[in-house]
Amino acid sequence: MAITLCVLLWAADGEAPALADYETEVLALVPRHGGRVLQRVTNVAHTDDAAHGAVQPTEVQLIEMPDEEALANYLADPERQARLDVRDRAISRTEILRVRPVG
Repeated sequence: MAITLCVLLWAADGEAPALADYETEVLALVPRHGGRVLQRVTNVAHTDDAAHGAVQPTEVQLIEMPDEEALANYLADPERQARLDVRDRAISRTEILRVRPVG
């Protein structure tokens, strides 16, 4: 059964461009595992003002994978794994929601 993920990403302080570059690279690997990037958007109202509770994600993605095995293979892809140092520097927080269309 297909899996749809809503991925929310927060850039580390001052690292929004690095986050975008990293995600461009690793999302290019999704089709290799049978998946599709349905939507990728950046938050134009992004703010890091945690003192006021206004912390919002920098980028949001909708990704569809054919099944759990494909997702696991994508996450373990050697090219993706080779970039984890960049990910650790650029991204401070990630939330992944499993979602489905309404209606």
